[in-house]
Amino acid sequence: MVTIRNERVSDACAREALLDAAYGDVRFTKPSHKLRDGRLPAAGLSLVATEQGRIVGSVRLWHVRAGAHEALLLGPLAVDPTCRSRGIGATLMQRAIRLARMRGHGAVLLVGDACYYGRFGFSTELTGSLSMAGQPDAARLLALELKPGALMSARGEIEAAGLPEREPAQKVVTPRRSRTALSHAA
Repeated sequence: MVTIRNERVSDACAREALLDAAYGDVRFTKPSHKLRDGRLPAAGLSLVATEQGRIVGSVRLWHVRAGAHEALLLGPLAVDPTCRSRGIGATLMQRAIRLARMRGHGAVLLVGDACYYGRFGFSTELTGSLSMAGQPDAARLLALELKPGALMSARGEIEAAGLPEREPAQKVVTPRRSRTALSHAA
């Protein structure tokens, strides 16, 4: 049985392994990755699907600005290649959208296949005046309004927003010199 739950800090290695299996290194070259890189996902909007204690799916949402409008960027959505075609991705999508709506967010953007994401309400209808650096195919930039009018008159480039990742504190080690070394160094 598959369970959907909030992602935990302890899930990081398993999530990264899943993303590697699903997308490989190409995921680091995608325009949407550049918007996520160095940022924290939106609070409470990182989900994993587990089965028998193993992470088999993942989705995260990130704060962005769509022109002058606040929005979320969904992605990546990943399902373990051995678990595809079981509805795990659809369940993750539905839960992520529902949680974003419950948390008061106005819109979700993503880069993806309109045929797949259209069933969740995503379309190019509201993205015609938006752009994403490095994303040449406008037909793959999709949006879903969670609140009517949230992207009304949105135009311009989509930019990263939200909190930056905190880098682990760098431990600075200063070599200790012996008294003998100090006297000779002077």
